[in-house]
Amino acid sequence: THVTDGDTLWVRTSAQTPAMKVRLLGLDAPESCQPWGPQAQAALAGRALYQSVDIQSKARDGYGRVLGSVRLHGEDLGAWLVANGHAWSYGWHGRRAVYGTEQNQAQAAQRGLWAQPAIEPRQFRKKHGACAH
Repeated sequence: THVTDGDTLWVRTSAQTPAMKVRLLGLDAPESCQPWGPQAQAALAGRALYQSVDIQSKARDGYGRVLGSVRLHGEDLGAWLVANGHAWSYGWHGRRAVYGTEQNQAQAAQRGLWAQPAIEPRQFRKKHGACAH
């Protein structure tokens, strides 16, 4: 129903239920106020907005967001975002980066954010804080 940024979207399970906030796992998209942030948000919106998706939820975070993967017609949107240069792949808790192959290919082809000097969102947030949505 809505895309907040390149790795967060709102999904409604039925017309009668409120939308829930879903944070895509295994990637980190640029903040909306950092370079490539608007393009990442537009890419996710262009691909998923008002579409029927499948969510595989892993948990909820401290902000109440559903954490998981989202599939559109069987395609993993996280893999698509990273492969097209709209987000970084990352691992957590010592696990290997989920979309490492897709990121390597996007970097080699200089797709999306890899066509310019890019700052990882985690480093951007450390220096500038989070963007206001």
